[in-house]
Amino acid sequence: MTFNGTWKIDHSENYDEFMQQMGVNMVKRKLAAHDNLQMTIEQTGDKVHVKESSAFRTLKIDFTLGVPFEYSLADGTELAGAWCMEGDMLKGTFTRKDNGKQLIATRIIQGDELIQSYSYEGVDTKRIFKRA
Repeated sequence: MTFNGTWKIDHSENYDEFMQQMGVNMVKRKLAAHDNLQMTIEQTGDKVHVKESSAFRTLKIDFTLGVPFEYSLADGTELAGAWCMEGDMLKGTFTRKDNGKQLIATRIIQGDELIQSYSYEGVDTKRIFKRA
């Protein structure tokens, strides 16, 4: 699949505002802005393995497209939801366990970039990755 490979963060747009809307405190937001995130994605059919490595943690996530699972963000926010394919886009629809509000995540390839977008309570952000 086109998402397969290792991706390193290049830059982000509106990330601090998004994290603020998510309730992430200022210290964690400042650290996250310089997380040097790298993702390795391996998809075989509807099975997906993602390894996220940053300056703060390494996390392995295994999921099946369309099947709900639980996940914890770097700041500790717990989510439940599922990823699915919509055309060439991976779309995740998640519900926060603490307040029941929805977080939407998408991943799409444009040229040599993987664009990961998030939307939460009217605030959107993009994190742009380049192949490592």
